Amino acid sequence: MTLKYQSYIDAMTLEEKASLLSGANFWNTKAIERLKIPSITLTDGPHGLRKQAGAADHLGLGESIKATCFPTAAALANSWDEKLLTQVGTALGNEAAANKVSVLLGPGLNIVRDPLAGRSFEYFSEDPYVAGKLAAAMVRGIQENGVVATPKHFAVNSQEYLRMSIDEVVDERTMREIYLEGFRRVVEESKPKMIMTAYNKINGTYANENEHVLQDILIKEWKYSGAVVTDWGGNNIRVAGLRAGNTLEMPSSNGATDEEIVEAVKFGFLEESVVDVQVDKLLSIVFETTKAIKNTELADLDNHHELAVEAAERSMVLLKNDSKILPIANGARVALIGDFAKTPRYQGAGSSLVNPTRVISAVDAFSNNDSVELLGYEQGFERSGAKNRGLIRKAITLASKAEVVFVFVGLDEAKEAEGIDRKTMQLPANQLALLDALSVFHEKIVVVSAAGGPIEMPFAHDVAALIHSSLGGQGVGKAVANIVTGLRTPSGKLAVSYPYAYSDTPTVEYFPGKEKTAEHREGLYVGYRYYETADVAVRYPFGYGLSYTTFSYGDIKVSEKSVSFSITNDGDVAGEEIAQVYVRPAKNNIFRPTRELKAFAKVSVLPGKTKRVSLDFDDHTFAHYDISDQAWVVSAGEYTVEVGASVRDIRLEVSIDINGTVKSTQNQDALTSYYSGKVKKVSDKEFEALLGRPLPNALWNRKARLTPEDTIMQLKYSRLLGRLLYAILRLAQRVLFILKKPYLANNMEFIMNLPFSKIPGFAGGKISKKAIERFLKVI
Repeated sequence: MTLKYQSYIDAMTLEEKASLLSGANFWNTKAIERLKIPSITLTDGPHGLRKQAGAADHLGLGESIKATCFPTAAALANSWDEKLLTQVGTALGNEAAANKVSVLLGPGLNIVRDPLAGRSFEYFSEDPYVAGKLAAAMVRGIQENGVVATPKHFAVNSQEYLRMSIDEVVDERTMREIYLEGFRRVVEESKPKMIMTAYNKINGTYANENEHVLQDILIKEWKYSGAVVTDWGGNNIRVAGLRAGNTLEMPSSNGATDEEIVEAVKFGFLEESVVDVQVDKLLSIVFETTKAIKNTELADLDNHHELAVEAAERSMVLLKNDSKILPIANGARVALIGDFAKTPRYQGAGSSLVNPTRVISAVDAFSNNDSVELLGYEQGFERSGAKNRGLIRKAITLASKAEVVFVFVGLDEAKEAEGIDRKTMQLPANQLALLDALSVFHEKIVVVSAAGGPIEMPFAHDVAALIHSSLGGQGVGKAVANIVTGLRTPSGKLAVSYPYAYSDTPTVEYFPGKEKTAEHREGLYVGYRYYETADVAVRYPFGYGLSYTTFSYGDIKVSEKSVSFSITNDGDVAGEEIAQVYVRPAKNNIFRPTRELKAFAKVSVLPGKTKRVSLDFDDHTFAHYDISDQAWVVSAGEYTVEVGASVRDIRLEVSIDINGTVKSTQNQDALTSYYSGKVKKVSDKEFEALLGRPLPNALWNRKARLTPEDTIMQLKYSRLLGRLLYAILRLAQRVLFILKKPYLANNMEFIMNLPFSKIPGFAGGKISKKAIERFLKVI
């Protein structure tokens, strides 16, 4: 087979080939000057460019150049707007190209399996169809500029706790239908030129070395021809990664892994042709992006800021609006209360932390809005969570003078970040105390919540209106003001379910994983798939969101290829409706969720007008993954196609007979929980029946000697010196929290979860594997 850049490859030494497949430093690939092969830059950017000008790091500590901070994926997903996602992607790619960045590391599209997952703000949804469609739209936009998009983290990355060593134990069908399906859509619909592997193991093998996931599925089944890059420090065994399909290891290992590749080829453990194929893939990206971005002009940051505001507006979800308090009357006297009103929480923390070109707070936006009379602002609560009754008293005094009181609550920077999972779904007690006090003195309270994942909302019945801004990017303050004053009609809907309490979730007994494994005992029943099948009440269902107008549905028609229906705007203002198509499966001996999303459309309708909507089905609309056939199959039978405003607001339905092959893939007697959907307490025996194999050991051996595969956290089980080091690290973390340095404190948790074997990668090869082995021997 002749490769695209065969002439370059033929001119290289084996050592040069190996060197190209590992970074030159933290953010750049190696150059080969004698062959005029340039170095290229890769950098973070799921919702904004994070190109570091000074000290390089993976966790958002070092400052980066200024860039537009768009709403995070969790916010953008609430827009359900593919066109908007492409526009945002185009802007991201433009800023990357203007700053000579060839590869943008994003978007992230892992499934929001559990509300407490610390990186949920970077991901789109609990539903793989939504995640896949929106991520594909963003990838198309990024790559319009000649910049390479990098969907991540492939695959089954569902928690931050011990993410670099945890083994995600999941059955094949669940992996295919839930955790890989979004990536499949991205690969097939938008042709990304690079994919980033996850840190975690999948069923015992690291994702970057998992030949079943990378070779069998990604490359052979999905026909993916692009490059594969490790997450930063995600290399485990370099040669195994190459065999599986990895192209590029990042960051630099200072030549250590280059030598491993050379030795493996020389001693016959690795075919040189495997190296050649990966070099060719990397050269394609190097040459094509270098040419494409060479003459890119400076990005229009003012225009991008306005797009960030619009994206926040279109992503905002109106959850409650009693007595149509919103939009507020022209000239209304309003008070703003809550620390987030002045210092907004608009993005997460970690590798996606953006240095914004500007930030507009609600205080700024309301002060410059002529349609309201802003009486003032009060902090209301300590951002850190500390009690302060004086702040509550001042808030009550201000609120008593206002016609409408806006209270800005949410999760602070210490709660949601890469490297940690949340401990609770609850808001801090001091924020709840503020809301309780204000609700006694005022009837017109509008709550604006900021969080990257679901939160419990016990205050919902005590307030007049509730807006979820998620993490809305640098323009979130202006977006809130435009929504509540009626300049923009809210059109967002939730892309994740909001349970009443964390105890209602299907993963409450399984998340996070224990020490060695994260067991996906809930199987297919993630998010609304569980709540619908097990008939569990939720605070706000998947797909839910209000508008300033109302819509009616009618005249449904369905075939095996498509569904069509009409939407009428019954109100007196223009609005956008997000129509959702769900499929209820045929009744047979295959367990499936009660309903699954299969299509959606965001439709703009003028007052009193009707629009016809037609949505196509695809090969997976009626299909499930069959374990025995190892393929997607369609079971024959009568399916119900439903059209609704949310998963629990079905407006239309029609039955259709679908031809297919009936094949039982599961033993019903052994899988009773999965047939009922009541999966909160699945036994070992039943989960083993689903997996088709015995369960791996979930706990560390506390008496065993530490090895490079063990984590720094396991020092607490070692001898005296190790326990002392562990105690020092924990003390340092507590001190950082006391000093109100949450980013640094959270990064201490990341360090604790780090396997010793990963230290050389993060140290750029400055700490050798032998040094780690000597340290462990002493410990």
